[in-house]
Amino acid sequence: PLFNWTRVGRIDPTEKLELTFALRQQNVDQLEHLLLLVSDPESAQYGKHLTLEEVAALVRPSQLTQKVVRHWLQSHGVTDCQTILTQDFLQCTMNTQVAEALLPGIEFHRYVRDGISLVRSSSAYHVHEDVLQHLDFVGGVHRFPPKGQDLNEVLTKRRLSGAKFHLGNTPATLRSRYNLTAADVGSAQNNSQAVAQFLEQFYHPADLAEFMTLFGRSFQHLSKIDRVVGVQGAGKAGLEASLDVEYIMSTGANIPTWVFTNPGDSGAGCRHSTKGENSFRPSFPASSPYVTTVGGTSFKNPFKVTYEVTDYISGGGFSNVFKMPDYQVGAVEGYLKAVPVLPPKTYFNTSGRAYPDIAALSDNYWVVTDRVPIPWVSGTSASTPVVGGILSLINDQRFLKGLPSLGFLNPRLYQLQGQGLFDVTDGCHLSCLDEQVQGQGFCAALSWDPVTGWGTPNYPALLAALVLEK
Repeated sequence: PLFNWTRVGRIDPTEKLELTFALRQQNVDQLEHLLLLVSDPESAQYGKHLTLEEVAALVRPSQLTQKVVRHWLQSHGVTDCQTILTQDFLQCTMNTQVAEALLPGIEFHRYVRDGISLVRSSSAYHVHEDVLQHLDFVGGVHRFPPKGQDLNEVLTKRRLSGAKFHLGNTPATLRSRYNLTAADVGSAQNNSQAVAQFLEQFYHPADLAEFMTLFGRSFQHLSKIDRVVGVQGAGKAGLEASLDVEYIMSTGANIPTWVFTNPGDSGAGCRHSTKGENSFRPSFPASSPYVTTVGGTSFKNPFKVTYEVTDYISGGGFSNVFKMPDYQVGAVEGYLKAVPVLPPKTYFNTSGRAYPDIAALSDNYWVVTDRVPIPWVSGTSASTPVVGGILSLINDQRFLKGLPSLGFLNPRLYQLQGQGLFDVTDGCHLSCLDEQVQGQGFCAALSWDPVTGWGTPNYPALLAALVLEK
């Protein structure tokens, strides 16, 4: 989808472009097998995580693949390329004319939105069959960044909705709801956490410092990012970037944080068909079986720290690409059998990876951006760093006991079957506005559901469940 980007015309053939070439990896099935072994508490390999160098040695593209792809690029005069340790990505700079000769079928145009310019092609490309078997995809051609939250939109929507003003969610509110005390902060020497910014937004150090001054007085915390990997952009801070950094660092408090320069907030989503045969549209990477996906909740009573209900924007559903992983089959089948009313089977893939896995509060957050405290910020981009921070605290306690980090959480999370979590059983999320489903997607239920997963964290109970014996 174009996400409101407007095409303004073809670009000059001499204009420089940066494309990313994903080389075919080796031993992917073996890598998946090892991932599940080190993530399963019942396995003798549990917690014995591979180093980056060991992963690189396993999946690195074959010498033939590297040779074929580099020769193909060089034959078109493309020599300005950077790679990474695993050697499965090449990031190359070339002019537009060369790129269009390299990938027949594409035509690069300039697109604009909110004063930002982007170069993309709306047409498909082809790759020579000799190269095709050595290449997974080419990045920087088709994908458009979705629109992040805009400050004016946040304020305008809330005014138009007629919603009553309340104090909103702050670190104190979240720490109270999830039973974090002032003593629940990081202290292990070898712990760290990270935020990845995928929307080309940037945080400002001054905003983080101001946020902690306003909202971090009741617990020990850090007010500076430990390390930024990549280049921080200039200009105004991004609302979602500020939100991510401020809330992972106030939940996973006093833990060094890196920034690398998140489920969608669209409920079940909707894929509209011209024939009127709509279906839900799962989001990515939320629907990947290799990530722990976080849904969203709201307080039942927005004026009090009470129990939680579904936030109607909470992303969730079933993947049309990834099959359901073994670790969640029992939980998902239980939901599908127990819930009396489900959307029509034509709307979703019952054999696909189901998400989310867990949830947290996702609406009415206070965020500091461009040195101004802003209320009413919402989205699973809020709940995700909160869960991330809580898991960082649990890793902290594991390190203090000489245990390895949790690593990939999902197999163990599903084995817990809701232990250490507040089950969310009320509310439904959004979907297609049509006659059949009338805007309603899936609904929360007892145990796991595709709106709030297993529920929201109860820190002391979750800590006990994830630090005991292993």
